[in-house]
Amino acid sequence: MKYQKILIVEDDKNISNLVKYNLEKADLLCEDKFSGEDALKYLDTHEVDLIILDIMLPGINGLETCKKIKRKQHLSSIPIIMLTAKGEEIDRIVGFELGADDYVVKPFSPRELVLRVKAILNRKDSKKVGNEIEIYTVGAVKVDIPRCEVTVDDKEIHLTAMEFKLLVTLIQRKGRVQTRDQLLDDVWNLDADVTTRTVDTHIKRLRQKMGESGNIIETVRGYGYRLSEKV
Repeated sequence: MKYQKILIVEDDKNISNLVKYNLEKADLLCEDKFSGEDALKYLDTHEVDLIILDIMLPGINGLETCKKIKRKQHLSSIPIIMLTAKGEEIDRIVGFELGADDYVVKPFSPRELVLRVKAILNRKDSKKVGNEIEIYTVGAVKVDIPRCEVTVDDKEIHLTAMEFKLLVTLIQRKGRVQTRDQLLDDVWNLDADVTTRTVDTHIKRLRQKMGESGNIIETVRGYGYRLSEKV
């Protein structure tokens, strides 16, 4: 049995210990670091399955650490949950724009955090349902859901967990317009009144990573987005 490994980056040792205790109770391996610099050094030589990252860190703060992680190709697909005492919407927007997958505000329920971690890990390691082959091909784009893998012209592109879920949602609803509110609810599990800007940001990043094939994601003005049926 392969145990999944979580990197906790939190400078408050009491909070770090609390998170680590609850995750280990849920049969997850944990490593804790207390600064962004130490986390980045650790990630250069170790593999992890998910990162819990505090925003208010000494030195390099959590947002800057998140940005540095997402800029490295071999790290960019690691899911990140932002952990912070701040509850302002702007922090949430910036975190999502930098590629974070979820956002938990202190004080938080340890049980809820564990459930959020497991939900993201389950999406990352999604399996086939019955005998159905969950592989979709649209033009030069191939999405292999069981492997959590996307290729364009037979070359793998590295997506975050949320970018992957967004693409899968669009490809499974090919030709149907998805409003920003729908995507916020189905992909991020966020209320529509939080913000729709994060949808636009993730669509932009997804198109960029897909190169010329990114044009299969069409903007429907005044409504939202859809995956083209013409390919």
